[in-house]
Amino acid sequence: MMRGLTLILAAVLGLQPALADGLTPKAKRELAAKNGGVYNDPEYDPATTSRMFRVSTGPSSLPPGQVASRIKDIAQLQSSRDNQLVGYGLVIGLAGSGDSLRNSPFTEQSIRAMLENLGIATEGGSARAKNVAAVIVTANMPPYVQSGARIDIDVSSMGDATSLSGGTLIMTPLKAADGEIYAVGQGSVIVSGFTAQGQAEQLTQGVPTAGRVPNGAIVERAVQAEFDDQAILTLQLRNPDFSTAIRIADAINDYTGQRFGMRVAAERDSRTVQIRRPKGVSAARFYAEIENLVVESDTPARVVIDERTGTIVIGNDVKISRVAISHGTLTVRITEAPRVVQPEPFSKGETAIEPFTAIDASRPDARVAVLDGPDLQTLVSGLNRLGVKPDGIIAILQGIKSAGALQADLVLQ
Repeated sequence: MMRGLTLILAAVLGLQPALADGLTPKAKRELAAKNGGVYNDPEYDPATTSRMFRVSTGPSSLPPGQVASRIKDIAQLQSSRDNQLVGYGLVIGLAGSGDSLRNSPFTEQSIRAMLENLGIATEGGSARAKNVAAVIVTANMPPYVQSGARIDIDVSSMGDATSLSGGTLIMTPLKAADGEIYAVGQGSVIVSGFTAQGQAEQLTQGVPTAGRVPNGAIVERAVQAEFDDQAILTLQLRNPDFSTAIRIADAINDYTGQRFGMRVAAERDSRTVQIRRPKGVSAARFYAEIENLVVESDTPARVVIDERTGTIVIGNDVKISRVAISHGTLTVRITEAPRVVQPEPFSKGETAIEPFTAIDASRPDARVAVLDGPDLQTLVSGLNRLGVKPDGIIAILQGIKSAGALQADLVLQ
């Protein structure tokens, strides 16, 4: 009796992780095989889904948006994320433009470690190579890549090398944040910049100490992700906006209402839209159908100013209240022209110098214009009428914002 109770208790305790963490993809396939190839997903429980989703019963009455775009262009799946990889390696074959081993001792240590791994003893010797550079290798591993796929890698010098042109990256393990190796990089480094130096002058074009190796890394380990097992898809908007999120949910619900007879999308906030995958269709096929739906996206009114380069970007919905602006360069010219004054004849006077100052104030480019920007074209035309340069337009926009007449967000970079 006690033995039977012990076996039952062990079975229940063994099932607890499965009940708490959910079934694995392998367990789901085994359960489906036992049920004749049909797997009843518990995530489709009506009571559970009704608590998780609050799907609107009908479309919203929002005004038209600005630009018609596909869902794939304005949002991305939360599960479809890249994974960053980083590694430390050596670039060899440089034409005397590598690290100086005195200023970069880690390069010499790496050379010795590499040669020892290749079975070459280096004890007691001193390396004086100038064709080796220590580099940091970075890469972004796309989602759903499998073992054997190739990805691009970036190579950047971390020593005092002057150029990586003509070098070759030797085998470099690339690790993720968990410390595991997911790819190995190797190949010829392509550098777009160059440097030329003479006795009295040096010319540098671009960045010669950074390069790229196209398809230079081979994926050794795939990130475990079962996209087809996801019953709930989460869309992340690239530009958060409540109106755009609601329009995406309405467009998906209109499509799925006709295609599957149910509304499956619900907006959570300005950035997130959740979609419940209908039964009888794979996640990949379902998302391929909805990602090409056209949605009218919306953006807030914003003016972006970069004072360093004089770049001004004005959004389409930026409006300015009626305001009068005067802009111009004030020029004040002061001229000293002393005059010689002669005494009257036979007056026994003396010749004297009388000071004379001429002050002239002018504003050659002074103009007064009335701006009333109901749309972008009117605003730009009004600024062009003033005939000012970008730095003047920046000052005008900052003044309009201070006056409270700019109905937009002013972003200074």
